[in-house]
Amino acid sequence: MSMTFNRKLPIPKEIKEMYPLSEEIKTVKAARDKEIADVFMGKSDKFLLIIGPCSADNEDSVMDYTHRLAKVQERVKDKILIIPRIYTGKPRTNGTGYKGMVHQPDPTKAEDMLEGIINVRKLHARAIEETKLTCADEMLYPENYRYLSDLLSYVAVGARSVEDQHHRLVASGMECPVGMKNPTSGTLSVMFNSIQAAQAKHTFIYRGWEVVSDGNPLCHAILRGAQNKHGQTLPNYHYEDLKLCCDMYAEKGLENPAIIVDTNHSNSGKQYLEQIRISNEILHSMRHSEEIRNMVKGLMIESYIEDGAQKIEEGTYGKSITDPCLGWEKTEKLILTIADQL
Repeated sequence: MSMTFNRKLPIPKEIKEMYPLSEEIKTVKAARDKEIADVFMGKSDKFLLIIGPCSADNEDSVMDYTHRLAKVQERVKDKILIIPRIYTGKPRTNGTGYKGMVHQPDPTKAEDMLEGIINVRKLHARAIEETKLTCADEMLYPENYRYLSDLLSYVAVGARSVEDQHHRLVASGMECPVGMKNPTSGTLSVMFNSIQAAQAKHTFIYRGWEVVSDGNPLCHAILRGAQNKHGQTLPNYHYEDLKLCCDMYAEKGLENPAIIVDTNHSNSGKQYLEQIRISNEILHSMRHSEEIRNMVKGLMIESYIEDGAQKIEEGTYGKSITDPCLGWEKTEKLILTIADQL
């Protein structure tokens, strides 16, 4: 019935001073940030693919995967902007299981939060340095964002966090696009309330400071499907769902209206192979509605080197230890198929 305070962790400023970024990384990130922002502001018609493992669990395989994405990015660069998912915190529905690299840099060993924070920063920096791709992460813990604020080009707020005031307020002060997922209930008004809150200015407490945020005009919607009271999954990627989301944007009058569709989770019923069909259906909807085509800025896809998922102790290289993912062969084919349809 209590908490044990093990040790005081370094503040983000100290970690950034210990592990500074090269001028090359800063230059790459600035250019990528502008490219991505232009998509959300309607200045670019490139399509975003926020794609990668359900959770980053192994530095070697994550970097191997990211290098593969970088090669495909060169082939589709005229039409697609790839943002690798390097998700280092993993929300757990019932609180148990692997919680991500920030907890355990090595999933087979005990939790070490300091080592996790350091390794996460190093991994994101390495990805930019070696592949020239800046990446996405999930804001599981708002307090941790500042450890990576100079590295991330995209942040997602999950379905279980989107109603939390602290997540909304911190998102309002972020310097990159933030995607708000609809909650597990599927109630779109909750998601839109989060977007509206994040686009506004706020004064709040953050990491022991009174801070003032400017508001984030690039905060937007992520449709990820829902679950009803019987535990059945309810998709929200169909034409009618996208049209409803467009209508709600028009009603709210929010800045830079944009939709990213998560092709896995409750949209696929966690049937990871369905992501291929779902991606193609969304592109079909975009071809049949100019409004939808202008609003849908990209897809979120869970993908890794090997198909499916495994238990931690199995140790298969490049295979997810959390939700099942598309393997590389299918992933590469899907990216090229998407590019052909744009």
